[in-house]
Order: sequence, then C-alpha cells, then structure tokens
Amino acid sequence: MKKLSLLLTLIVAFVLHVNGKDKISYENTIQVLPGDSHELIIEKAAHVVPTENQMRALQNEFIAFIHIGPNTFTRREWGTGMEDPSVFALETLDTDQWCEAMKAAGMKMVMITVKHHDGFVLWQSRYTTHGIMSTKFKDGKGDILKELSASCQKYGLKLGIYLSPADLYQIESPDGLYGNLSKYTKRTIPREVPGRPFANKTKFEFVVDDYNEYFLNQLFEVLTEYGPVDEVWFDGAHPKSKGGQKYNYQAWKTLIHTLAPKAVIFGREDIRWCGNEAGITRDTEWNIIPFKFNPDTASHFPNLLPKDLGSREKLYDANYLHYQQTETDTSIREGWFYRDDEDQKVRSADDIFDIYERCVGGNATFLLNIPPNREGRFSDRDVQVLKEVGSRISKTYGTNLLSGAKGPKKLLDGNIETFVDVKDSFIIRTPKEITINRIVLQEAVSKRSERVERHAVDAWVNGEWKEIAQATNIGYKRILRFPDVTTNALRVRVLESRLTPGFANITAHYYEAQPPQLAYNRTTDGKISIEPKRATFRWKSKGSVNSADKLNAGYKIYYTTDGSTPTANSQEYTAPFYMKTGQLKAVSILNGRTGAMMDERIGLPKKDWKLVSFSDEAKGNEATKAFDADASTYWIGQKSASPQLTIDLGETATLQGFAYTPQTTDSRGMIAKGVFSVSVDGTTWEKVSEFEIGNLVNDPSKRYVNFDKSVNARYVRIEAVEMEANDTVATIAELDVF
Repeated sequence: MKKLSLLLTLIVAFVLHVNGKDKISYENTIQVLPGDSHELIIEKAAHVVPTENQMRALQNEFIAFIHIGPNTFTRREWGTGMEDPSVFALETLDTDQWCEAMKAAGMKMVMITVKHHDGFVLWQSRYTTHGIMSTKFKDGKGDILKELSASCQKYGLKLGIYLSPADLYQIESPDGLYGNLSKYTKRTIPREVPGRPFANKTKFEFVVDDYNEYFLNQLFEVLTEYGPVDEVWFDGAHPKSKGGQKYNYQAWKTLIHTLAPKAVIFGREDIRWCGNEAGITRDTEWNIIPFKFNPDTASHFPNLLPKDLGSREKLYDANYLHYQQTETDTSIREGWFYRDDEDQKVRSADDIFDIYERCVGGNATFLLNIPPNREGRFSDRDVQVLKEVGSRISKTYGTNLLSGAKGPKKLLDGNIETFVDVKDSFIIRTPKEITINRIVLQEAVSKRSERVERHAVDAWVNGEWKEIAQATNIGYKRILRFPDVTTNALRVRVLESRLTPGFANITAHYYEAQPPQLAYNRTTDGKISIEPKRATFRWKSKGSVNSADKLNAGYKIYYTTDGSTPTANSQEYTAPFYMKTGQLKAVSILNGRTGAMMDERIGLPKKDWKLVSFSDEAKGNEATKAFDADASTYWIGQKSASPQLTIDLGETATLQGFAYTPQTTDSRGMIAKGVFSVSVDGTTWEKVSEFEIGNLVNDPSKRYVNFDKSVNARYVRIEAVEMEANDTVATIAELDVF
C-alpha cells in the first residue's frame, strides 16, 4: 500500500501542461524526475507548501527554550552522565514566573529540555532512576515538566519537548542500554510498570533494541501525561557514541504522529537547525530545500550549514524538493545553562530585538533560551530584558500604520490565508502622510508556496517614487528596515520570482529610536574608545549612511571604571581614555531613556607584552597575533601535539583570570580544554587553571576563566590540550589577562 500511495503521489505531482494551464499539485514534498528541465524544476519548487502543522509553527514566530538540570549546579555546559543526582540541589521552583516573563516578551511557546545529553530526566519517569526522582527536590516527588505544563495552560503558552537522543548515563553506566548490542525484537510500547498504569491505553508494537525501546517508552510518557505537545525537539549533538547504536526514527515518528498529531518535529523533516547558536541569520532563508533523499521516509537528516540552501542553482541538483523551515536558536546568556549572575553575560534587549527582526522577519522562527537559576527562577536581569523586548515588539508591530489605507483588500485584511496574485507590482495609499521605518510583507505560503526571489519597496516622496528598501525572498514573513520616511503611498515591486507570487499581507510600522547598544575598542597601549555597536540594516538607497547614527542621533554616552552603574551623572564619554584594568561599564542616553548597559572586564594593556616562546605558528597567523588587540587576526599553532604560548607581561601583576577569544573566520582550532600557568621569574611555573570551554563551534564568543585564587605573576602560558571536534590545530584570536 505504501508503494502504491507513493506512486499515486508522484503521478499527481508530475507536471502536465494542458491548454497552457499549470497542473502541478501543491505538496509538502515533490520529486524531481530524471530529465526534468530547469524550468520544470522551478515550477515544482513553486508548488511546495508547508503542512498544517508547519504553518502553525511558523505563526508561533518567537518561542522560548529552557535548560535546567545538573549542569545548572555544576556550572558545566555538557554533563558527563555520571553526576550523582544529588548535585541537582533545587529547593524552589516558580514556573509561573517563567511563563509570565515569556508571555511579556511576546513568546507563544516554550521548549523544555526534559532530558539533556547527560540522561538526567526532569519528570517522574517509570523507566529510570537517574533523574529528579532521586533528588531531594520535593522529597523526590517533584516534576518540573508537570509544573511547567500547568503554568503554560495558565498563561496560554504552547508546550514543546526536548528529549535528547544522546544519553551519557545510558552509555557510561555498566548496565546502560545505549549501544549494549541488544537484539532487535518485537516490543510493546509502553512497557507496563507495576503500580504505574497509563490513562492513555494506546499500544504500539515495534521491532527495536533496548535503547530504542527505552526512548520510545519515555516519549510515550511525555506525550501522554503532560497535556498537548506542539513540538518535539531532537538535538543532533552527540558527545559520545557506543556500540554502533542506531536510532529507529521511523518508530519514533509513528509514535509522535499518533500521540501528538499537531506536533512538528525538529531535527527531522519538519524543522531544521539554522546552523549556529549565535543568533546569526541568512540574508536569504529559503524554506524550500533540495534533498538527494526522500525526506518523508528518511531517518537521518544532516545539518544544513551553507549560506545558500535554496537558490535556483541548488534546486537544479535536487532529487526531492521539500518544505523544511528553520529555527534560529541562541541563548539570552553565555551558554545554555545558568552559571552565575556575575561573570555570565546577558544579552541586551538591543541584541534580542535585532535578532527577532532578522529572524522572524527573515522567514524563520526565533528560539531564545532563558536558563533558570539555582532558585528555580529566571534571574532579574533576564526578566528585565525579556520585558523590554516584548515592549518594543508591541510598540513597533502592535500598530499598523496602513490601517484605513486603500489598495487590494486581501492584502490589508490581516488574513494570511487570503492573497492577491501579483506579477509586477501593487500600490497602497494612505488617507494622510505617515512616517515609517519598517514594512512587513508576507506571501501566502500555504496556498502559493514561496515564490518571490527579489523585491523592492518605493515610497512617494516629493512628487516621485523613491526606493526605500530592497531584499531577496519573502516567504512567510519579511521585515524590511530602513531610515525614517514620510509618505502617503507605497509601491511594492516584484523584481524576480518563481511563477506569479501570492501576496497575503502588507503592514507598515514605526520603530521609536532607542539609545544605541554600545561596544568598545582598545589599543595595545590601553586607550579605550566607546561607540554604538554597528547594526546591519537591509536597505538600499543612494549614498552611504550609517543607520545606527541616523536612527539614534542625539545620544550621549556615560561610563564608569570602578564597577558602579553609570548614570547621566557619571563621566561623559567625549574622547578615548586610558584604562589599565578593571570593570568598564557604559550606557547611552537618548531623550531621557537609558540604553542597555555595556559591562566589560578590561584586561592588562598589551603594549609591553613580549612573546617568550611558542610551539609553532602558521605563516600569516603568527603567535603575536594572539595578543595584538585585534580579534580579526589570530594565531594558528598547527604542528605541536599540545600547542602553547608563553608571554612576558612586562611587569609583575596580581592576576585573577583570563579570557579566550576564538577566531571566527571558520571553526578551526577552537580550544576545548587547556592549562593556564603563571610564573614570577619565567623559570618556576605554577598551574593555576585546568580549564574547559564548551560549545565554541556553535557559539564562538569570548569566554572568561576565573582562577580559584589571585596569583602574582609576570609570565603566563596557555597550553591547548584538546580542540573542538578533535581538530589538529589550535587558534587564539585574542588572549586577555585580568
């Protein structure tokens, strides 16, 4: 029957031109047949549409991630799996506070990691004791998933489940099930446990091994006992493997579709990873993706990392065309798990609002992680940022300045299901002039697929059309950002497309200028300059204009160097100044509003630093580039088994820690583990830190390592013991010492 169904689908999807009319059906997956012309392939791509579940997921737009577990208390990013459950020393939990903050941010769903790679579970599972049931939290009766589910229903948020396929506890334990080479036999899911019956009486039979049975049993629990689940998240990360363990994804998929029929599956055919964990988005994010294999029957989906995933040239090489949207995931803090409130930096509202506009306005879903602290709450700084982001979203996009405008009615009704076919252009006119700097466009992707390849928007200014924005695709949603313009008419032009696009919505908005987010630069002699952090705005106009300066004209910068919070009464920044070391804090103020605080630890000046020794270096990437105060240059140590650098600081100082900045040109040489040593005379050395840095490939940001105690030293040495992905080279873009 399956073969017959597939054959019928292919017959329906095959292209026939009868009386010049297009007869391709709209499908989630369309096969490219041998001999298909380029023109025919593009026609097929223009008929690939999201499923109902995918469409609902797209409309979530902004969703939350929650990471809490043993790592919250051990301060690690990835646990070993062998942590004693007692390290999870949670005493209080306030999931209502989580949901209140997420709701204030404008989020519509929360994804919780009920089992991370360490195998520790956050619910009362029948099938393991490695979890919350073996802690003192509520005398072993606690259930974080249960409490979050109740809070989600209270605050009107959807619930998603992250269940890690990787499981270090099941790998490392002597009687662990992962990779134990057990036989594949027919097994009933769920497996009955005396005294713990299920209210849901659905039964499945699958031919699986021990670990797949274990995983399916856990899936059954979380999908049947905690209310509706709208997304199931499968991480592709695997810290360790064993025994050639394979996953029976087809069984997982059958169980999910049966028990959670409205859920999309991340990491498989429904939703893909954006390719990084830093909030970086593609300028052109196509959700119609070429596949060599049939995504409807596949079990393994490799990460799609190239910048270009769905251009015409990519589609020509496809065997299948499939709708697979992306989620852009990043964290509000440095790392997925909470470490502390002092050294773990928190993203500003500027950062998150910018990612929101680029991501949601770039045909993707924004997944923001907020890790609860060791009191079971979101920290105050995180909550403050979330509320500010929600306020900006509401103020900017809660008011449509095209209300009452004249134009095609189906473009102005706010309904994503109604649309107008537009070959060339359309015009919207307003009763009076409006001042705008944001335009939102949407295609009817569920009815007409993604078809716009390039478009532009003009405004009627001083009696003529002036182009104010230009971009590539639109898809589910495109947010165009540009400097303020006052007009009473807008024209949208289709410059390139795949067949005739169906436009569903257009809205216009005004973003109120905010005090800019700040960044600092420092020379080797310790001179510090502070300026607005540069943002990239996707607009095209005559002349070169710095949008940050344009949108934030009139701001002033105030700073402190003693760790205190800067205000309008602090030192005003007017010119570069010298700072030896300490805590630099700065804010910008505009129209009485104070922007996000820049908070940076400033290391020792590098003017007098000298290279004492190094293991080796690559031509063009010399060792001195590891401390030249320029993060765009970097050292490559490529021959030694344990690359190292030894530096003379030029004077003896009291040291408290260091910072490692990875290079970001590519992912080579990220130092995962290392040793940091110090010396007073350059002869006798003291090891002060055996450090470990996680997740650098996905999040190549500056990382801080604090010593257990202060030490006096003139010489420092950093030795790379292990690199990410077992790389054979080590790289350092910048080394700072505090």
